[in-house]
Amino acid sequence: MAKSKKVKAKTKTKPKSRAASKKVVKLKAKKPASKKAVANGLPKPSSKPFGQAGKALDGVRILDFTHVQSGPTCTQLLAYMGADVIKVERPGVGDITRGQLRDVKGADSLYFTMLNGNKRSITIDSKHPKGKEILERLIRHCDVLVENFAPGALDRMGLTWEHIHKTNPRMIVASVKGFGPGPYEDCKVYENVAQCAGGSASTTGFRDGPPLVTGAQIGDSGTGLHLAFGIVSALYQRIRTGRGQRVLAAMQDGVLNLARVKLRDQQRLKHGPLTEYSQYGESVPFGQAVPRAGNDSGGGQPGWILKCKGWETDPDAYIYFITQAPVWGAICDLIGKPEWKTDADYATPPARLPRLRHIFNTIEQWTMTKTKFEVMEICNAVDIPVGPILSMKEIAEEPSLRKTGTVVEVDHPTRGKYLTVGNPVKMSDSVTEVKRSPLLGEHTDEILRKELGYTEQDIAEIRASGAITAPEKGARAEAA
Repeated sequence: MAKSKKVKAKTKTKPKSRAASKKVVKLKAKKPASKKAVANGLPKPSSKPFGQAGKALDGVRILDFTHVQSGPTCTQLLAYMGADVIKVERPGVGDITRGQLRDVKGADSLYFTMLNGNKRSITIDSKHPKGKEILERLIRHCDVLVENFAPGALDRMGLTWEHIHKTNPRMIVASVKGFGPGPYEDCKVYENVAQCAGGSASTTGFRDGPPLVTGAQIGDSGTGLHLAFGIVSALYQRIRTGRGQRVLAAMQDGVLNLARVKLRDQQRLKHGPLTEYSQYGESVPFGQAVPRAGNDSGGGQPGWILKCKGWETDPDAYIYFITQAPVWGAICDLIGKPEWKTDADYATPPARLPRLRHIFNTIEQWTMTKTKFEVMEICNAVDIPVGPILSMKEIAEEPSLRKTGTVVEVDHPTRGKYLTVGNPVKMSDSVTEVKRSPLLGEHTDEILRKELGYTEQDIAEIRASGAITAPEKGARAEAA
């Protein structure tokens, strides 16, 4: 009976509680409504001038376990965008590219400096107990771990996904691998291997010659770009979910993504010959796979690389020329063949296909009388798209690329001034400042002290233990 009375007594007070709760809800609901500046959960637009409101990835901390090219490309882009990238390197050795293709004795190579700007370097012996302790702290401290080790290497270090996720559930673990899951996932892959396995090499070159790899690093740097996109996407998703995830960019996948037009053509080939390829116009039969097409345009417009004035002594005195249908009349006028505009053998794209070689030879007679820059100026005035073959010397010396920050001169304490590629992505409110690459272990003490909270005494003990310094033997070997 006593219990039931208590229940009744509580029941009588419920209406008051509900009314009170309704008032609270009303008050809470009014607050966001009164803040008109808040929309879709976003903060009020900054009143600071564009370019002075910080960088896109300010506050994001990257634990960089990458080396050589694919991984460093990714983390440097993130650093350009404002992320604090902490590059972990072996004491006394560091990233292998520090000493590869070295052009200045005793200084870090351009291979290293051009891929590791805007980063901080810490040296850690990952096998040393105190080194492992530092890595554990870094995992708890950072937002993203990026690695491009050989398959299984991170697991052998004890840094499995399960361990990392347990240590820091918010951490994103991003990896570059040669192949995705499948029969080849344990294979090591380098730039040219990726180009071959991703379909690029089989479709590059002339049809009567061998497959070719391209000079652009679409396997390494291309995959680094893909991984950076995946990391930023995972960071954005983490805002909703509160947790990290694994991000994988396989080099084979990245190359295929960049060669997707050839996969397009492979499927079209099942339904008949590829009529925009020059071999169709020359009545050369197609095989079962997409052929190498020389300098044919991948967009369905016949194109070729033609000689320009000075080609006899300048290996780059050439221009890429496309005979687009909409500007065919302008092309005819420029090269002194106005009659081709109405000639049944030249007036339409199908009629021109079997005569492309003759047409480009004729156009070349005109381009050979002018420099590639003169051809570009003349053609662009009448909307004919052309592309001058620019040498790396010309690109390095081009003032407009310096002005836009695409090519940047950086000063380094041991090698002096050098050129590097700036951020290829330009943002009006996140302006990139390109900084030099770090010396090996340059920021070790700074990171231990400021980021991880070690005292000066702690750091002295860690240094004495050998966890962040090279063994005597290793130091001698590096100096040699």
